[in-house]
Amino acid sequence: MALVPCCQAELANALDGVKGPLAQLWRHPIQRREFGAHATNVMRALFLETHGYKVRVTELVGWEHSLKNELILAERHQLSNSVANRELDRLVEHLGVRPALLV
Repeated sequence: MALVPCCQAELANALDGVKGPLAQLWRHPIQRREFGAHATNVMRALFLETHGYKVRVTELVGWEHSLKNELILAERHQLSNSVANRELDRLVEHLGVRPALLV
């Protein structure tokens, strides 16, 4: 499957107000938006891996054309991946947010 991610505002909104040592990464709104978008795509890739997909994240077009240009390529290889599942759980715990994708 090939995915061109969008709709990344949910995690950025959820980070607003989350405290802790990592909160400096999203303290300012512009940084929160960019960090939230990046973290969303990282979680999407890990989510696919937990469901047995081999994932590759690459650019869709050159950076000179678009700042939002990630392409997630995924091919199913197994039923599940417990290592990826643990990593996703750890990431969610450290960030203190759980996007709807994981509920």
